[in-house]
Amino acid sequence: MKILQLAFAGALALATLTGTAFAQSADNVITIQLKDGPVVIELRPDIAPKHAEQIKALAAAGEYDNVAFHRVIKGFMAQTGDVQYGDMKDGYQAELAGTGGSSKPDLPAEFSDVPFERGTVGMARSQDPNSANSQFFIMFAPGDFLNGQYTVVGKVVEGMENVDKIKLGDDANNGAVADPDRMISVKVGK
Repeated sequence: MKILQLAFAGALALATLTGTAFAQSADNVITIQLKDGPVVIELRPDIAPKHAEQIKALAAAGEYDNVAFHRVIKGFMAQTGDVQYGDMKDGYQAELAGTGGSSKPDLPAEFSDVPFERGTVGMARSQDPNSANSQFFIMFAPGDFLNGQYTVVGKVVEGMENVDKIKLGDDANNGAVADPDRMISVKVGK
């Protein structure tokens, strides 16, 4: 019995240490600079390793800089990350924003049992579960109906008050945003 208790205590200590080391790793954090201030997102490579890696690679390459929040629905979420049509490099194309991705390949779904709560960051996709690429969304409120249907890639750990200030879209047009707010810059680390 004593050996079983020690094994359990050791496993619990390892899980706690791993979680702490994971949470504090600068490699698993991205910082988005918005007009109202920074937003720090802790990525979850433990549940979505391919998605977390793709977001970090795009951020490190500057692909997310100046990309629009093209779809923002009050009480639901703010969607961004269309590096193909959501930036100003070639002129913002509102009618196409949200339909593009990146030069990287689409990713297979990495669904988990992590729930969609306020501050959860999920990967946007088409009807094909294996079509996530560069676009992601930040939840304003819980969205249980998304659980197990979309890949959770992270969570906002600082700056949710700045996410709350992102310009809302048109309810009649599925949250499409005219003259949208943008991710000014996105970097790996804090």
